[in-house]
Amino acid sequence: MRNTRTLIISSEVVPYLPETILSKSSFKVPKEINDMGGQTRIFMPKYGIINERRHQLHEVIRLSGMNLVINDIDMPLIIKVASIPKERMQVYFIDNEEYFKRKQMLVDMKGNSFKDNDERMIFFTKGVLETIKKLNWSPDIINCHGWFTSLFPLYMKTYFKNDQIFSKSKIVTSIYENDMGGILNKKLKDKIKFDEINLNLDSINKPDYDSLISLALDHSDGAITYTDNLSTSLLDKLKQFDKPILDFDNAKKENGHSNFFKKYFL
Repeated sequence: MRNTRTLIISSEVVPYLPETILSKSSFKVPKEINDMGGQTRIFMPKYGIINERRHQLHEVIRLSGMNLVINDIDMPLIIKVASIPKERMQVYFIDNEEYFKRKQMLVDMKGNSFKDNDERMIFFTKGVLETIKKLNWSPDIINCHGWFTSLFPLYMKTYFKNDQIFSKSKIVTSIYENDMGGILNKKLKDKIKFDEINLNLDSINKPDYDSLISLALDHSDGAITYTDNLSTSLLDKLKQFDKPILDFDNAKKENGHSNFFKKYFL
């Protein structure tokens, strides 16, 4: 993995958020690659719950200041950065007052999905990809963690398809248990099409967990599963998935992720 460039995109990463399978895996994968001499960049949302002072976040002025158009509305993009202590790994935070200032992450106090999670997903997706372009850092592998990242494969291979910086990038979607808290706004399809992504998106007429993960897989080059507790429809989808899959048991082995990436994508 030496000098391999791996972009990790996740809705949760330790030590910035509490430990879950998702947040721990989103740390473990880049650490494993970093320890083997690879280059990593980690991106996550800058939720209001994250203590900027404790974790020493600071705004990157040269990367901030761009406006992203979300459903015909200009939304300012703010980029902050921090380094994970003792690991020499940089984490970039996508921030916006409207979308990420609130103290909860993706569900409210009652466990229900926020009504604007659809727009937050689009903003996060476009924000990461635009920032990578500004960094002029071409990733060999993009590893997406969690349902909140499920639009990345679609956007990279359509909206950003003419950007040479992503021309050789391979996308691997990591799949976890459903913690989505309901369905997203049913206008998600229309908001994606506003970006002139003119594909048939009828599969997300009901934008629930299964349909979003299925959409991600349709545009991914590989998958990693961190659970067997998936719906019948997703299990069937994975059975028909004709690209490399790493299951959780093999992912837990020493250098399991790195070996998977090297075997199939490098």
